[in-house]
Amino acid sequence: MNQAGRTIISVLLAVCLILGSPAGLSAFAQETAKTAGPEISAPSALLMEASTGTVICEKNADEPRNPASVTKIMTLILIFDALQSGKIRLTDEVVTSAHAKSMGGSQVFLEEGEIQTVETLIKCIVIASGNDASVAMAEYIGGDEGTFVRMMNERAAGLGMEHTKFIDCCGLTADPGHVTTARDIALMSRELIVKYPQITNYSTIWMENITHVTRQGTKEFGLANTNKLLKMATNFEVTGLKTGSTSVAKYCLSATAKKDGIELIAAIMAAPDYKVRFQDAITLLNYGYGNCRLYRDTELPVLDPVKVRFGVEEEVCVEYRDTFSYLGLHGEDFSEMEKELIMEESVTAPVRKGDVLGCLIYRLNGEELGRVMIIASEDVETAGFSDYWEWVIEAMTL
Repeated sequence: MNQAGRTIISVLLAVCLILGSPAGLSAFAQETAKTAGPEISAPSALLMEASTGTVICEKNADEPRNPASVTKIMTLILIFDALQSGKIRLTDEVVTSAHAKSMGGSQVFLEEGEIQTVETLIKCIVIASGNDASVAMAEYIGGDEGTFVRMMNERAAGLGMEHTKFIDCCGLTADPGHVTTARDIALMSRELIVKYPQITNYSTIWMENITHVTRQGTKEFGLANTNKLLKMATNFEVTGLKTGSTSVAKYCLSATAKKDGIELIAAIMAAPDYKVRFQDAITLLNYGYGNCRLYRDTELPVLDPVKVRFGVEEEVCVEYRDTFSYLGLHGEDFSEMEKELIMEESVTAPVRKGDVLGCLIYRLNGEELGRVMIIASEDVETAGFSDYWEWVIEAMTL
């Protein structure tokens, strides 16, 4: 290839690096996918596809409002973070404090000094929306609720939840500073169900008993799921996720569902009554499944190694940094999807693992939908004098 050709490839790769997103979707494609959506009663709502994060439709999605117990989605994220890191285990025993016992609102009536396992408390939070169980877990992980709430806000900031501030870990507070938005609810819901899909092992439980063992003796207590959507007739599979209601927040919901390989999140805030929040969620989810088609590339082109100049190795192996998926809302014919592979012919050492050496561009009807970066899968150091001398000796002995 001549110099002009190499220059063109370098420019294209630079553009790839600038525009490529971690999810392999262009911001333009995500933005243009959004539509007005159906009429609903709740003043604030948003519908999102989980795997791509594409917003399908929204209504006043950035208006800060009190989320009530939908707050507990972030509490659950931190619980599963701690489980993943090994800080805690499902079988760990948690002692209920006087502060945790004192919580009002929805609760599972833990007594001070009562011991429950982490897994039992997760069930109490997810199924019955137990405020006492939430505080017990917050204290177990953070040492105290205040420290845990700071962790919640830090995690929210890391997810780009720009209009969220948590004051407590369960959503019981009437503090006007405890706010989030429909968009932010969708963001944290997506984090929970995508990063920790095992949450559905709990969020789909309709009823289950736990055992209280206290100084007063042993007794069974029934947990009943607050998410009545689980038992409502729908043409999709309801997988969760969390309800919330107080006099301040009114009726809120983060509803998750699956159908035909597509997972959707419907965030509802401030619905006037509990029936409306569920009906609004069904309306949004039906709209999504009636209009969405998800493209996933399962036949990625095979990648050849890239030659390395002046390296201790003659070539470097490469790999795709991400997979590509795209949510279509307009009856797109994905059989017409075009793919263009752009790769460096050679690179100069040193090469570092993760260096971008190419990209795969996706186009439909001439419009770019997104791209996936191609990266070095290993380090290749610059060859030194001793390396060259060794090669000379090897060549002479052949």
